[in-house]
Amino acid sequence: MAAVPKLLVVDDDPTLVQLVGKMLAGLGEIRFATSGEAALKVADREAPDLILLDAQMDGIDGFEVCERLKLRPEFADVPILFVTANDDEPSELRGFAVGAADFIHKPVREPLLRARVLTHLRLKALADELRHQAGTDALTHLPNRRSFDAALAVEWSRVMRQHDPLCVLMIDVDRFKQYNDRYGHLDGDHCLHAVAACLRSVLNRPADLVARYGGEEFAALLPGTDLEGGCQVAERMLQAVLELRLPHLDGAISGIVSVSVGVSCVEGIEGQGWDVASVSTASLLDRADQALYLAKARGRARVASLPMLPVPVKPSSRDAELAGVAPQAD
Repeated sequence: MAAVPKLLVVDDDPTLVQLVGKMLAGLGEIRFATSGEAALKVADREAPDLILLDAQMDGIDGFEVCERLKLRPEFADVPILFVTANDDEPSELRGFAVGAADFIHKPVREPLLRARVLTHLRLKALADELRHQAGTDALTHLPNRRSFDAALAVEWSRVMRQHDPLCVLMIDVDRFKQYNDRYGHLDGDHCLHAVAACLRSVLNRPADLVARYGGEEFAALLPGTDLEGGCQVAERMLQAVLELRLPHLDGAISGIVSVSVGVSCVEGIEGQGWDVASVSTASLLDRADQALYLAKARGRARVASLPMLPVPVKPSSRDAELAGVAPQAD
């Protein structure tokens, strides 16, 4: 069953918001906001499939709302339709420049409104399906590395805004080359497919994601999860794979297929004296990779974790004074 589209209607006139909502009845789940600030908060909770946005509003106007949203990767493909009383060329050019997909002019007429909304929803659904196909690994049916990188970019954007923790797991099938050498590549494919399904079954939250990262390596993304929570998920993954009891005479443990897992997490950026420029998705992945190598060095079939190592912000003279420490000279 196809998901019900989520529509966000934004206008500082509550009467018009209600009218547009009635006109769009039956086209999807409709949410409302009556200011630019409220629109950003509503959209931040979950990206809608389409936004109808009043161009002229007090405070943050529609142009700024659109520009801010389009800077975030999760809104790159969300159509934003401006609803405006202005039909002059400069306004429309400005709207397209900040990422608008279309314009609907006031007074709003229901047949035209529904036709344009339906058209943009169909185009987005088609683009989403093509993106899904391009982002899915053919063997395991998990998201591929491209999808993982896109999801990581979205969650990293959220980390920078909200300072929520974010955990990454790097998962590797132990001694998989030996598995292929002994059992053949066809059985190797069956093994990877079974392990992939097993890893996916461990994740229960909609925002959690596990992807095939490359070869026999998988990666998991756990938004809102600290290092301890990430290690718990990793342990469940490790045990779930062992419980498959796939034969592996050259394996790391008891003649069955096992995995090693490296865990890293970024958390506590706000108020912790971090230099935000020193942390990145690359550094987070690198720490997870280092943790994976550590798990393998300790004998495989185990979990190892490494927290992020940010570069502290150099304290100002005032900060040092408050801390009772004299600032150091360069």
